[in-house]
Amino acid sequence: MKIVDLEIKGITSNSKDVKKGFLFVAIKGNRQDGNRFIKEAIAKGASMVAVEEEVLPVKAAEKVVFLVVDDCRKFFARVTDKFYGSASSKIKVAGITGTNGKTTISYLMEAIAKEAGYACGVIGTINYRFKNKVIIAKNTTPGAGQLQELLKKMYMQKVKYCAMEVSSHALDQERVAGIKFSHAIFTNLTQDHLDYHKNLENYFLAKTKLFGMLPLTGKAIINNDDKYGRRVKHLTKAKILTYGVKNNSDVMAKDIKFGIGATEFLLVADNLQLKFKTKLTGLHNIYNILAAISWGLSEKFPVLDIKSALEKFSSVPGRLERVNVPQGLDIFIDYAHTPDALFNVISCLRPLVKGKIVVVFGCGGERDKLKRPQMGRVVSELADYAVITSDNPRSEPPGQIIQDIQRGIKKNNYSVVCERRRAIRKGLSLIKQGDCLLIAGKGHENYQVLKNKKLEFSDRKVVKECLALMK
Repeated sequence: MKIVDLEIKGITSNSKDVKKGFLFVAIKGNRQDGNRFIKEAIAKGASMVAVEEEVLPVKAAEKVVFLVVDDCRKFFARVTDKFYGSASSKIKVAGITGTNGKTTISYLMEAIAKEAGYACGVIGTINYRFKNKVIIAKNTTPGAGQLQELLKKMYMQKVKYCAMEVSSHALDQERVAGIKFSHAIFTNLTQDHLDYHKNLENYFLAKTKLFGMLPLTGKAIINNDDKYGRRVKHLTKAKILTYGVKNNSDVMAKDIKFGIGATEFLLVADNLQLKFKTKLTGLHNIYNILAAISWGLSEKFPVLDIKSALEKFSSVPGRLERVNVPQGLDIFIDYAHTPDALFNVISCLRPLVKGKIVVVFGCGGERDKLKRPQMGRVVSELADYAVITSDNPRSEPPGQIIQDIQRGIKKNNYSVVCERRRAIRKGLSLIKQGDCLLIAGKGHENYQVLKNKKLEFSDRKVVKECLALMK
């Protein structure tokens, strides 16, 4: 790739990845300032450096070109798009944003595309994958360079669609500025990430940037029952397709019948009325299913393929995932780590559980502290009993995080067990046949972050180990 008559062999914003002939983009981040690493990048062979302000000349063995740009983040996203051949203009990329539901929707879209005979890549919280290749996810939405490289690899492997979870951080940091989205899906908006965005309005505005990026030919798929979704409808020039259960929408679910192992509903869309049965449960999953159906219908996939895909679909790792144990107990693992997500998952279990609901949960360290007492209140009010424990405390003292949670609790229906393994064992000791244990917060994660250490820890694995010891 040529920029101002220089052949660029690679592009990076990480000075440690620079090689001879690379373009180094000096991005000023929240923790690190790329301008501090310009000398290191040049020493490693960078032939061009992009900056936002003029910098003093730096001694180098060979000529180095400095390129002054308005916004290094946007420049990096757009120049990597060109460097990797603008793959998003050759495959259909659907961006999914909102507080809850993104991962499940991406899995459902992948299943629908596969049933219709198309390859669909997925970029999201659990992993990045296409065809038979799986890459561990460090962020819900990767950086612009990795993102564009992934999309190019998908295109080279003849992938037709990509379902991409788009986080508010990624939108605010312009990681997806170079993507040509064909669709944007809005799930809902509730409190999360206020440690970063400071208030709910900023969080909302970050999410809506995705819809402003859609071209006239794009499609905006919006939850019409969410008050923020109704605002999003006024912030895009693309064609709008709404889905919902309560408010009149283009795609709706009616006559919903919930069960702990299956849910039935009537799909109503245009002149279409069709009965669906899914292994997923809970109203929140009905919304996730409707979002995926809306995408499938917008792509004109045969409705019977959509129905077949959704009826065969069993679960998403760590999303109200049942832990199958010989004792026949009802034990679920869920990623719920916001007040709204906890409300949704406990509310969906309540009418399906004959006995009591016990919840083991905690809150992550170095994350939105304001949601901690709210999460405590939701669990203590909706569950019969709670065991408060550690999630990923990171560098924060676990005891302080637990105290923050306790501030929202007014009932005396909980205990504190700081060590997560012991907390899970405590939860198991409190249930019998007919009861339900929900272990929330970490979901699919197979690790726990304590200070600067990432230790192996799987809620699912620990449940089985504890039950084996409790025989």
